[in-house]
Amino acid sequence: MNHTGISHDTQAEPSASAPTDQTSSATLGDVQRAAVAPTSAYPPAPPRPTQTGPHGILFDFNLGARVLTPKREKGAWKVRLSDLDTGNILFESTNNGAFVASTKRYYVRFRVEVWDEEQPEADPVMVHDHDPAGRDVLVQFPVGTLGDTLAWFPYAARFAEAHPGARVTCALSALIIPLLQDAHPNLELVTHEELKKEGGTDRFYATYSLGLFFDDTAHIYQPTDFRMVGLHRTAGYILGVDPSETPPRLALPDDSRPIPEPYVCIAVQSSSGCKYWNNPAGWRAVVAHLKSLGLRVICIDQKPVHGSGLVWTHIPHGAEDETGDRPLVERARWLRHATAFVGLSSGLSWLAWAAGCPVVLISGFTHPTNEFTTPYRIINWHACNSCWNDPGERFDHHDFLWCPRHAGTPRQFECTRLITPQQVIATLKRVPGLGVIT
Repeated sequence: MNHTGISHDTQAEPSASAPTDQTSSATLGDVQRAAVAPTSAYPPAPPRPTQTGPHGILFDFNLGARVLTPKREKGAWKVRLSDLDTGNILFESTNNGAFVASTKRYYVRFRVEVWDEEQPEADPVMVHDHDPAGRDVLVQFPVGTLGDTLAWFPYAARFAEAHPGARVTCALSALIIPLLQDAHPNLELVTHEELKKEGGTDRFYATYSLGLFFDDTAHIYQPTDFRMVGLHRTAGYILGVDPSETPPRLALPDDSRPIPEPYVCIAVQSSSGCKYWNNPAGWRAVVAHLKSLGLRVICIDQKPVHGSGLVWTHIPHGAEDETGDRPLVERARWLRHATAFVGLSSGLSWLAWAAGCPVVLISGFTHPTNEFTTPYRIINWHACNSCWNDPGERFDHHDFLWCPRHAGTPRQFECTRLITPQQVIATLKRVPGLGVIT
């Protein structure tokens, strides 16, 4: 299995449209449309809630709290949604049969209460407090991204640990599953295609979708903007678990050293011009420096040449070409035994972090808080920087030359163009094993 088609650093943008009301109540005829509304990046939630309550009431927490009260000719139901942790009543609806859905789609410990309005002084006919223990829970990852999935996966594992007895299923790319499956036997890893089969999502009590929701100003899919808390930690907030960072566990079928000589892995390609190291002399100087230490320099990019229009980046002179559509477990094997990895804000940097390799990460368009902590993070504060983490600058996935502040001027891409070979080499000298010429 190879990783053809996986972008190492394409950021997911799963939020296609988001409601603006706080919580909604709809007629029975609106149920089907409501179930498929959230986004096309993931398999849709079941059209009807999957859990059965008393009096024919259906409920679940598949993309928020959802309650379906049966149609009645006489009398009415009163439905209340509350947050158990804050004590807030979020919504109340009186209806004679309706579909009620919370606006918030991330993890909230909801309480669902339903009364029969024919007996206004009586106790609720149904009270249910959200509890994943002993139930099936789905955590969805977008397909087509490597770094995002590796960044977020530890929080899905942490969710399972925080809710003993919960049967947690993770839906993700088939290309990434071999990296993670054997290291997480308590989690069921499936593809989106498997979920899209008829009835594939009908068993789930709750569903949570992980992603970068760029335009979610109402905080419907994420409790806090990912640009504020970091690309990886946003998953912790969405799932309601400790957002502190930890790398995912990997299980490799072959963990042997690929070559006997000491070596450093590099990756120079990316999906957008702002993510490249745009210093024209940068990679050539770094490769030459590493080779002067007696190290082999191995390029593990998917493509030896990549770019758009008139801008193309080639594998650096002096680097050994191990590019191509290789299985990700093979990439992880190379990284696990490397003295260091030198790369960008991209998926292979996240893979190197997961493999336990010292990562020299070169990036100016992201703030250092956006990525995992590494003592070898390189940024030039004298240049324009961190536009990716500026909510006022909307990233354009379709513009390869996106530079929101200085496009078309001499300052375009100065965030990495002004990161000099000298700065990177000085950082390399701090990595154990790279400070002394052999």
